[in-house]
Order: sequence, then C-alpha cells, then structure tokens
Amino acid sequence: MTTAENRPHLDDPAVLDALAHPVRLDLLSYLMSEGPATASECARAVGDTPSNSSYHLRVLARHGLVEAVDSTDGRQRPWRAIITGFSTDADAVADADGMGAARLAAASVQLDYQLAREYLRTREQVAEPWRDIDAHINYGLRVTPTELRTILEQIDAIARPYIAAIRDDAPDGAAAATLSILAFPRVSFERPLL
Repeated sequence: MTTAENRPHLDDPAVLDALAHPVRLDLLSYLMSEGPATASECARAVGDTPSNSSYHLRVLARHGLVEAVDSTDGRQRPWRAIITGFSTDADAVADADGMGAARLAAASVQLDYQLAREYLRTREQVAEPWRDIDAHINYGLRVTPTELRTILEQIDAIARPYIAAIRDDAPDGAAAATLSILAFPRVSFERPLL
C-alpha cells in the first residue's frame, strides 16, 4: 500500500526562493521521509538548532510546503510535509533576476554533496550491509538531449515506488536512503552545443 503522491510543479518565484536554502531543503526532505516531527527533532536530524529549524519550518509553512499538526499532548508542536516531492522548470521560471530555479538547484546540489561528505566521514559507523551497497557511480555518456531525458525518465520510474513519503509497505530493515542524480552536458569536452 502506498500513500497518494502530492508532487506539485513549483513555479512561484517566492516559493523557489524559500526553497533555495540547504537547511530548508533538508528539513522538507526529512519531513517527507520520516513523517511528522517537532522542530527539535528536525533540528537533531539535520544538524541545526531548534530555534533556527523552527524559523525555517515557519518559512516553509508560509509557502504551503509544511504545516503544523495537532499535538497529542498539547505541549509539543509537530510539523508535517504537505507535499511528497516537487518539480521545477528552470527555463519557465522567472523572478526578479531570473535565477530562482538556478538558486534552488544550486542549494540542492550543495545539500547533496554535504550529505555525501557527512556520510563518508562516518561511514565506518554504518552497518556493513549498508556499507556494502553504498555507491558513487559516474558514467561518461555520449547522448542526445532526448536520449538523456529517456534515461532520466527510466531511472525515475524505477525509483518512484520507493519514495519514502509515499511508501507505506516498506519491509523490516528498510531505512532512509538518498539517491541523487546529476545530469548535464560536459560543455568543456565538446565544441559549442547547438
């Protein structure tokens, strides 16, 4: 059984600007993967302070990405992600300087590499079955834009059933994992691309 997917296409420059911050992206990712959590729990998960996490959660809430949920004890204030993922189109989004989507992409790449560095620093503390499967794979492809799009669509189709925010049937032993894919032309290797 899986939860319904809520993956909006984000094109509001203000929302993109709000997400163009690695801590906010990490908080949103944590809530999408792990479910409701307090600002203190979020802070521990992303390596931030509770007050700073609370601030960033309120920013995300103002843009309709997370919301506060009713507390079972009346004292704690948990937050939950409203979305299960999102997409953007860098060419279709224009803000004051035309860089909203580019800033979001840069923040996302920054977060991906920060998480990879943190994992490698503590890798020996990770259980052996997980260390045996961790990977950094790089393929030097020669493709057309259409072929690259096809590859990315196929990878998405394979990975989508395992997205934490929508997967309710994870077997025992399942844990949060990150799969990050970068795809772009190597313009320095080629003559100018047309």
